[in-house]
Amino acid sequence: MKSYIEKEHQLTLLREKLSSWFDDNRRIFPWRDPNITIFQNIITEILLQRTKAESVANMYHSFFKRFNTWDSLNRVHVTEIETHLKPLGIWRRRSLTLKRLAHVMVKQDGKFPTDRSEIDKLPGVGQYVGNAIEMFCHNRPMPLLDTNMARVLERVFKPRKLADIRHDPWLQSISKEIVSSENAVQLNWAFLDLGAMICTPRNPSCDQCPLASECNYFNN
Repeated sequence: MKSYIEKEHQLTLLREKLSSWFDDNRRIFPWRDPNITIFQNIITEILLQRTKAESVANMYHSFFKRFNTWDSLNRVHVTEIETHLKPLGIWRRRSLTLKRLAHVMVKQDGKFPTDRSEIDKLPGVGQYVGNAIEMFCHNRPMPLLDTNMARVLERVFKPRKLADIRHDPWLQSISKEIVSSENAVQLNWAFLDLGAMICTPRNPSCDQCPLASECNYFNN
C-alpha cells in the first residue's frame, strides 16, 4: 500500500499531465466561457445528464436567448420549455425539472443554499448536479463524476466494486481527491474530455493518452 506522500505525489503528477494535455486538446463548448452566469452553468449541467455534449451545444444559444433567468423559466408554461428541449430527448421530464427548480429558485432570489443537505432537496438535483452547484456556485472542488470520468479513474487505478458510480465509496473518494485543487473546474473538464476523446469505452487511443505511463489498464 502506498504511503500518503507517495499517493499525493502520484495525484499531483496526474493533475499536471492531465492539465497540460487539456491546455492543447480541450473541446470548445459555450458553457465553458468564463463569463457565463451561474444560471447558465447549472441549467447546462442538468441538460448534459444522459445527453451528448454536442447535442446540448447545438441548442445552447437558442435556449438561453429565450430563457436567461430563473424568472423567465418560471413565468412560462411547461409546454414552451418542452418545445425548446425536444431535440435532447426525455424532454418532458427535463422540462418539468427545470420548471420546478425555477419556481424554487425565484422564491430564493436566485441563490443556491450553501449546505449540501439543502442543495440535495432542490428539484432535479442529484449527486452530479449537487456537486456542480457546490463547485460553480460556492467554489468548492467537487468531481463531476460521470461514466467518462469513472472510466478514466478505474483504468488508471483499479475497477470499482459497485455498479452504481454514485454509491461506490472508493470511486467517490478518489474522484474528490484528484480534483481537490484550485484548478478543479478545468480538471473536471479534462477528465470528461479525455474520456470522450481518448479513453473511450472501446478501442481507446492509449498511445495518445497523457496518463498512459501511470495507467494500470495500459500497462497490463
